[in-house]
Formats: sequence, C-alpha cells, structure tokens
Amino acid sequence: MNKLVHILCLFGATVLIGCSGQGQRPSTATEKLVTDDQLIVAALQRLEKGLAITPDSNQIPRAVEHDGSIRGVKSSDWTSGFFPGNLWLAYGYTNDPRYREQAEKWTAFIEKEKHNNRTHDMGFKVNCSFGQGYALTQNPHYKAVLIKSAETLMTRYNPKIGSLRSWDHNRDKWEFPVIIDNMLNLELLFLATRFTGDSSFYKVAHQHALTTMQHHFRSDYSTFHVVDYDPVTGKVKSKATHQGYADGSSWARGQAWALYGYTMAYRETGDKRFLELAENIGQFILNHKNLPADMVPYWDFDAPNIPDAPRDASAAAVIASAFYELSTYSAAHTARFKTAADQIMAALSSDAYLVPATASHPFILRHSTGNLPKNDEIDVPISYADYYYLEALLRKKNGFTGPLSAF
Repeated sequence: MNKLVHILCLFGATVLIGCSGQGQRPSTATEKLVTDDQLIVAALQRLEKGLAITPDSNQIPRAVEHDGSIRGVKSSDWTSGFFPGNLWLAYGYTNDPRYREQAEKWTAFIEKEKHNNRTHDMGFKVNCSFGQGYALTQNPHYKAVLIKSAETLMTRYNPKIGSLRSWDHNRDKWEFPVIIDNMLNLELLFLATRFTGDSSFYKVAHQHALTTMQHHFRSDYSTFHVVDYDPVTGKVKSKATHQGYADGSSWARGQAWALYGYTMAYRETGDKRFLELAENIGQFILNHKNLPADMVPYWDFDAPNIPDAPRDASAAAVIASAFYELSTYSAAHTARFKTAADQIMAALSSDAYLVPATASHPFILRHSTGNLPKNDEIDVPISYADYYYLEALLRKKNGFTGPLSAF
C-alpha cells in the first residue's frame, strides 16, 4: 500500500483547515487537528488528477484560464519544469509508481531545452524537472542533462558585468537586462560544480549573486525587478520593473525570489553576506505595513488599490519555502522565520486558497497573480505556486534536509 493510500485509510476524509474568507486566519484549535501528512494528502488529491492527462509536449500545464481550461505551454516556456517537478515531488512522498511514470513522460519533453541558449530560465525548466528526477532516481542520463544545461546557461555570462543575462527580448528597451528571478537559476550552476568538480560554474554563480546584491537592492532591502547594464562598460543603465506596479515599487514575487535566492546562495557558498541579505529581505517582508493578516501578500506591496488588490499565493509559497530553510541558518531569527512559514502555510492550506477538491484540473492553489501589468494570469491557479507549496509542505514535515526534493 503506498503512503498516500495508507494515510487516506487512516484519516478517512481529509481534514482541511477551515477559513471563511481569503483574508482570515484559521483558528488555533482547528490548526491542531491537521497533521502535515494530511496537508500533503489534500494537495496530492488535487494533483492526482494530472495522472489522467495524456502527456503532450505542446501542452505542459502552466495555469488555469478563467473559463476553467488548462493553459498548456511548450518546453521553451519558463514554467515548463514545474508540473513535472510537482509529479516528482508526489512520487518522492508516496513512492507511487504512477507519479514516477507520469513525471518521466513530462520530463522527457524538456530535454531539448538543454541546448536553448536564448533564455536564462534553465534552472526553472531543467532543475525543477530533471533535477528533482535525479534527486529521487539517480538516473545518470538526468545528471548528464543537468550538466549540459548548466554549460548552456554559462554562455549567457558577461564577465565585465559579472552577471548572467536574463532576457533577449525588448532589445529596444534594454541592452543587458538582469532580473531578480535569475537568482533561482544559480542553483543549477552550483549543482554542476558538485557533479563535475569544475569550479567555473560555482564562480559564475557566486559572482552573479554578488553583482545582484550590489545593484538590485534599495536601502530598505526591497528589490528592483530589472537592472539593465551596459555590456561593454559593465555600468548600470537603468533600474525598473516589468511585472510590478512601478519602477520604485516592491513586486511581491520579486521579493520572494530574492529571499529564496539568497537563502540558497548562502547554503551553497557559506558567504555570510548572503545570509545577512536574506535575513534583511525576510524582515522587510514581515515588517511591511501592507502585509495582510494571513501573510499572503498582495501582488505588489505598493499596489495602489490595497486592500482590494489581487493576492499572489505563488509569492507566499516561495516565501514560506525559503523561510523554512532560512530558519535553519539564522540564529537571530530562527523562531520568527519558522513561525512566519507556518502561518503562511496555514493560510495556503485553508479553503480560502486551496482549489476545491471537486475541480477537474490538477492544480492545488488558487489566487496567484502572474503578470498583472499585462492583465495575464490574475487570480488563477499557476503551476509554480503548487511547486513551491509542495516543497514547503515537505520542508515543514521533514525539516530542511537539503536542496531539491527534501526527502
């Protein structure tokens, strides 16, 4: 009997944290009735519907449209690795071969991205799929794909700037844009050094983190989304946003990427400057006057229509997962960061944010915001919200045990 079925037999119908409204916290008494295993089971009950979807290289699940249909993407989309990653996470928890079989099929579609040098999103696409798969299976082919992907990502490095280029689009607007999201792709490079012994991957990742630390952050530890550099001189040309409210605002998912990225960078390097920055980013988030009571941020901390602005459950999930890891490093803030992660997960695990169990699609969380300035993916389920939510659940249950699958 696999773990998922065993838990369902033990507990019968899954007990979920009750919550009558999106902005309300569940009661302490109710929280005590719910175990970590029950929360994971509730999530996997929703994801399990993905086992019935026929894998299609052009329709990798990314989000749910407002009409209820699934938005599918090709492997080149930056989100393509998250749905396979979710299946791998489910396999790691349940040991159910159905999840492994489905994960292998979806993951195979992404392999060609190992040669795609037109994007910085190699970590999101390949590490969340092949990386999770390798962590659980030790498949040597997966390892080879990860190494080749890291080699391809390295071609986007400019030593004069000390950063990996993020986007190739909007060349009329930016010469060498670097976005805060790019911090998450560094984990693939650190992994490649462990696999190969070649320190060049590590050195590039470390320098990119140092450059981003120098130029992306304001004095209050909020982050710009996009910093554009002169590729010849290495000097900063502009600081702006692309998905936030304004150039000077604090886009919620950008803050989440920064928190997660520098927590991971400290783990991989031991550079205490990264730990200090991660701690300060965390304090900025928790102390912000516009952080809602349930700890699930509005899509931008400075959105003009707060409290009526859309929430971003994806940012909350990334923040929670990062806090679980950061709490193991931060002696000064261990309790605060761990408590904050628990509070965020209590909210996300409530009826206010969980997709109804009766939904036909394989998504777990609702109320995420993808790109509000482009009126795209607003208040919908999105695959990367589910990925970091599952990761956070596993970190909550097991404690932080290392990168990737946390098993």
